[in-house]
Amino acid sequence: MRFQPFELNPRMAAEGQDITEHLVEKYRITPTQAQANRDNIRARGEQVGFTFNLASDAGGGRSRIYNTFDAHRLLHWAEEQGLAEQKALKQALFTAYFTDGQSPASHDVLVQLVEQVGLDAARAREILATDAYAAEVREREQFYQSHGINSVPAIIINQKHLISGGQPVEVFEQALRDIAAQG
Repeated sequence: MRFQPFELNPRMAAEGQDITEHLVEKYRITPTQAQANRDNIRARGEQVGFTFNLASDAGGGRSRIYNTFDAHRLLHWAEEQGLAEQKALKQALFTAYFTDGQSPASHDVLVQLVEQVGLDAARAREILATDAYAAEVREREQFYQSHGINSVPAIIINQKHLISGGQPVEVFEQALRDIAAQG
């Protein structure tokens, strides 16, 4: 399993944006629809044992959405260290953002997560202080966009089968059965 870069909001400012405001603007939906979408994501996460703490407007909390480019640069570097390292960092990023509400744009958060998964924090700081891996990440993003990937998640199996969007577990199960039956 390899994680490829994909920025939902490549022009997002470093401080991010309120998630409801962002979803209403980007998808031209109502705040109520945005909340229903978050509730659906939370329920799907629960089905697979992942906790999404996406603040609800009704509870007075606010979630933010951030630019993830620097996180993708570190994930690219982590893959060079090994697929297990990349996966560990990706999972730490998911938990930090979706469960704990931390900013994946914060260099302090990113270095803390790198250290947490046993990677070299000093090297991560060096990467973040430069444009290291920027060209590689942009090239990978452009490659997948040019091949029709325009949302996440996008799961590519055996380099040729695409499962796009946040699908229920049953969709993945059936797709894997169909692919296996094809030989």
